[in-house]
Amino acid sequence: MRNTMPKLVLGRLSSSLLTLFLVSLVIFAITSLLPGDTAQQILGQFATPEQVAALRVELGLDQPALLRYWHWLSGFATGDLGMSASNGMAVSQLMNDRLPNSLLLAAITTAISVPVALLMGLVAAMRRGGNVDRVLNIVTLSMVAVPEFLVATIAVLIFAVHLGWLPALSYVSTVDNLGDFVRIYAMPVLTLCCVLIAQMARMTRAALIDQLDSAYIEMARLKGVPPMRRVLRHALPNAVGPIANAVALSLSYLLGGVIIVETIFNYPGIASLMVDAVSNRDLALVQACAMLFCGAYLILVMVADLCAILSNPRLRNR
Repeated sequence: MRNTMPKLVLGRLSSSLLTLFLVSLVIFAITSLLPGDTAQQILGQFATPEQVAALRVELGLDQPALLRYWHWLSGFATGDLGMSASNGMAVSQLMNDRLPNSLLLAAITTAISVPVALLMGLVAAMRRGGNVDRVLNIVTLSMVAVPEFLVATIAVLIFAVHLGWLPALSYVSTVDNLGDFVRIYAMPVLTLCCVLIAQMARMTRAALIDQLDSAYIEMARLKGVPPMRRVLRHALPNAVGPIANAVALSLSYLLGGVIIVETIFNYPGIASLMVDAVSNRDLALVQACAMLFCGAYLILVMVADLCAILSNPRLRNR
């Protein structure tokens, strides 16, 4: 075990770095193929051809694609993310200003969704086949089927337009007290939690049921162990690995949902910054944001993979 785990971690880390390299190729190729000219977009339609050509030289757009990719990748590896063409600022500075907001939104969503989902999955597994399980199954299926933009739109119509309880847009600069904090973050967090809770609850239920159908649980039942103790003392500890794997995979879905939520609620995070960069053809900023999202996704997937290995002796000793 002592010799196997470092090899497993190193192997997964090497695979993640290789995947990130391949992703960087795809990101650079896609951003380079975006329609329109970056220099023309920055200068406007009334710019002269000489001005456009001069700006292309300044931005390095006149160089071959492979050379531009090498400069970008080498700068990215050393922490130099380049300059934002539309803002005239360092990309790293723009991202540092927005990243704390996105991390705070993700942390609040995680702190709420994980306990609720685990409780729902636990109750559904204990009441398997009963009315509570059927109700929770219908609720979670409905939550998974509804996309985030529809949840956000319905929430705005109900709580902002009809009832007037919450603001339609999330201006974090107006947060002065706890009440403002709750009002600003209520709808973005609600939108993100809907799908996350449903996914984690269903995967938690499946992991617990798999343990409850095991022979050692049946032996505990024949010995007269109470149902609550069978779940909490026997099944739940053995299901920690699959549940942790489910949580990590579900949280990776948060990276896609946050783009929609930040855009709809005008939340000043990394995702909305990336959307604005795409609109302005700010290639350096788009590439940096995309690499950040891909890197975070790979980390979560690697954590989920390691949790699955640690919880399975056959994989751990392979």
